[in-house]
Amino acid sequence: MLGLACLMSVSLMACGSNEGSSNGVSGEIAVYTRDSSSGTREAFEKGVGFEGELTKHATEVTSNDDMAAKVGGEARGIGYTSLSTDFEKNNVKPLKYEGVEASSETVLDGSYGLQRPFMFVTRASGDFESEEKEQLVAAFLDYLQNSAEGMAVVQKAGGEVDLSKAVAWEELASKYPVLQQDNSDITITTAGSTSVEKTLKAALEAFSPLAGNVKFVMNQNGSGDAVPRTLGKEKDGANKADIGFASRAFKEDGSEDIASAMVSGQYCIDAVVAVVHKDNPLEDITQAQLKDIFTGKITNWEDLNK
Repeated sequence: MLGLACLMSVSLMACGSNEGSSNGVSGEIAVYTRDSSSGTREAFEKGVGFEGELTKHATEVTSNDDMAAKVGGEARGIGYTSLSTDFEKNNVKPLKYEGVEASSETVLDGSYGLQRPFMFVTRASGDFESEEKEQLVAAFLDYLQNSAEGMAVVQKAGGEVDLSKAVAWEELASKYPVLQQDNSDITITTAGSTSVEKTLKAALEAFSPLAGNVKFVMNQNGSGDAVPRTLGKEKDGANKADIGFASRAFKEDGSEDIASAMVSGQYCIDAVVAVVHKDNPLEDITQAQLKDIFTGKITNWEDLNK
């Protein structure tokens, strides 16, 4: 009788059917976004084209891991994370963007549209705690962005790099005599983007035994911290750092002046990926759909493809 009642029901949704939703999920879309200091958020909003128009109903999260956990725990959720996220572990599914899957190949060849650089900036030359630390920072960044060994570590951790430009670390290391001494009493402190944590941690751990066992402390809170803590108002306070990282380009409007840095640059490319709960049957999403969801024009899954 229950089955007959379902067949006769005006609303199949009342009996647990997903008909009436164009993608198999029904109800209000739970929108998740990163905090305002996030480089991932800035890259996503710029890439999709809705800067300053985010729906007031979006829930802010504090990091890539937090985003993945929140969306993975909400069947009606949607958010965005770094390509280096462990999707399976967090019960989330990455969506194709305009029909293109995010991968090493599509990021490097430019066919995947939502990508951003992983950038770094240091304190000014002469503004480190010691000359040895300054040399170690310079050596690490050379290892990170130019050496075959360092680039391979970054790639394995999810960063996209062009290995055809790599140089053997043995050749680069000869420029830094400080590497030959015991540096276990020196600590390099990093700050900035949370999105870089996976690639940065892997690179620092690989570099330490090559550099006299130098230590490191990662204190990542968002891309907006990178410049203030190395070159700006926080560089001499409790939150000071030796290297700041951003998961976006540094701003050219005067708010992030990096001209005085000892060195700055890009060490890899990452993709920003729209994610939904793993049980959501949606596989692909367009720029227009993402914009409508994140600005609040579309608020229910049933309306996504109308």
